[in-house]
Order: sequence, then C-alpha cells, then structure tokens
Amino acid sequence: MKTREYAASYLKQTKQIAESVSEEAIVKAVEILRGVKAAGGRLFILGVGGSAANASHAVNDFRKIGGIETYAPTDNVSELTARTNDEGWETTFSEWLKTSHIGSRDAVMVFSVGGGSETTSLNIVNALKLAQEKGAKIIGIVSRNGGYTRQAADACILIPVVDEKRITPHAEGWQGVVWHLIVNALDCEEA
Repeated sequence: MKTREYAASYLKQTKQIAESVSEEAIVKAVEILRGVKAAGGRLFILGVGGSAANASHAVNDFRKIGGIETYAPTDNVSELTARTNDEGWETTFSEWLKTSHIGSRDAVMVFSVGGGSETTSLNIVNALKLAQEKGAKIIGIVSRNGGYTRQAADACILIPVVDEKRITPHAEGWQGVVWHLIVNALDCEEA
C-alpha cells in the first residue's frame, strides 16, 4: 500500500470512529468527574505501555485545566519497578492505590487497548476490584470488547475496532481525543 492510500484509509477509519463513539458515555464521564471535583476527591489514571504515556499527559491536563487532584502510578518509575520486583506486576496498581487511601470520593480512569482480563493487564483488573471495594467511581477509555474495565466501569467509552491491524494506534490515539474532550467539557453547562 502506498503512503497516500494508507493515510487516506487511516483518516477514513478515524472518521468512522468519531461517528461511533458514545456521546452518552462521554457525558457520563464528565458528570462523574464533576462530582469527584466537587467532593474534593482525586483522579487516578491507569495505563500500561503507550497508555501509560497518555496517562502521564492526562494527569497534567486534569490537574492544570480541570482543577482535579490527579495522579498516575506509572509516573513514579522507582516505586513502580520496586513494587514489580518485590510484589509482582499484578498488584503494582492496587498496592499503589492502597497506599494512596483510595476512597469513595475518588475515581479511577483506565486507558487500555483491551481493558484487562484474567490473563492480561492483571494490574488494571486488580486495581479496579479494589476501586469497586472502596466505592470509587470507574471510567474507562478502552477498545476491543472493553475487557474487565467495561464490566466494572460507571462510564466506559469504547473505541470501536474498525481495522484489526490498527486496534492499538486507534485506541491509544482516541484516548487522547476523548480525555481532551472530557477535561475541557468540565467547565461546560450541565448536559
């Protein structure tokens, strides 16, 4: 495939995704975060790989633009790697959230291609189980079938699969589109 054809195909798929993403799920996520902000709660953003990089960027936006106290456990590589070494990858996020005393005023936002399952991204799955136990709200921006995140979420924005070969770039690219939309919608009037 030539570069021009590839670019045209990618952009066409981007338009398909834009027409398919649930506005209702996005509005619900904004409402949840307004509640977190009003209650003086915190937002914890979880992601692995490229989604971890997105989480770091989103922390800045939710703090600076959104005015919500926000953190990503992957921003502290020393703690992340110490927990991985000493406790195992599967509990890196849940143990971090325990130390942060996650509670019912808080929210967890997951950036993930697959959303986690019993065989992949167990650190996300275990963190969500803890968040549910503690009464924290859960927001997901995920793709594929949404995985465990979709099951656990109070608001789940599902990025549709329009091409099996481009699941990851579309999912991770759309995480940025959606979180920027959400953080800038916090100041809009109610739905």
